[in-house]
Amino acid sequence: MVDEVTLYRPPAYDGAPPVDTDAVADWLRERVDAGVCVRKRFLDVHRGGSDSDLAEQFAEARVLDPYERETGNTMLGIVRYEERALDHPEREGGVLYDGVAVQRALNAALPREERALDSLHIALLDRVVGTWGDHDGRWHKRVNVLGQPSLVSVPGLYEAPAKPESYYREKQKHAMLSGDAPPREVLENQVDGEFLVDGDPRTTEALKGYVLQAVHLAATGEGFCDDERCRLSNPHRQDGVVKAQLRDPEFCARHAERYEA
Repeated sequence: MVDEVTLYRPPAYDGAPPVDTDAVADWLRERVDAGVCVRKRFLDVHRGGSDSDLAEQFAEARVLDPYERETGNTMLGIVRYEERALDHPEREGGVLYDGVAVQRALNAALPREERALDSLHIALLDRVVGTWGDHDGRWHKRVNVLGQPSLVSVPGLYEAPAKPESYYREKQKHAMLSGDAPPREVLENQVDGEFLVDGDPRTTEALKGYVLQAVHLAATGEGFCDDERCRLSNPHRQDGVVKAQLRDPEFCARHAERYEA
């Protein structure tokens, strides 16, 4: 049973992905039997111990090699980088973190009285998180890592689910010719298939289902839905994300009974 859901805004800065956290909270309130409140960025509200301790935990959670289970680089320069990123998130980027390790660090930062199982915290992050796959011996980027707190990675929405192969070919070709990434509209016009890209105006709508997945697990103990048309599903490709989060119906028949507004 979840009585209270606390949703944390992602960092706000020039160039940050367009996320309307209040719209996500309003959508959630219409579908769950729990109080929903919105707070500012998790790392602005909860720091736990000293900044250097938290920065070192992020440094230890860094994925160094996509095919190596061991993580972490706590050299002084890396820890200093993480300290700066705590206060200036616009400087952070291009790093993959062990999502479970980040989750443990943020759980420890929560006040003890807020860690109860009936009070769920969901942090919208501007960092890319992943989990290790024992089945194939590599790291996989994730949109969310569920638990307490649940992590929802905004850049993970663009990077974790695979795009069409033609997208990567077109992006590489454009980079070879111009030296930078092609504009979003160029990719949309030249690549077949539907997908989300950095800064996509559909970001808020797509994130709603990933936030609900965290509440659903905490409230019912159930994992992801097997129906690819349901917002509670966990597709591994971008066209699956579009189908699940941006197309009707919102839910499969079973979950519609619980969550249709």
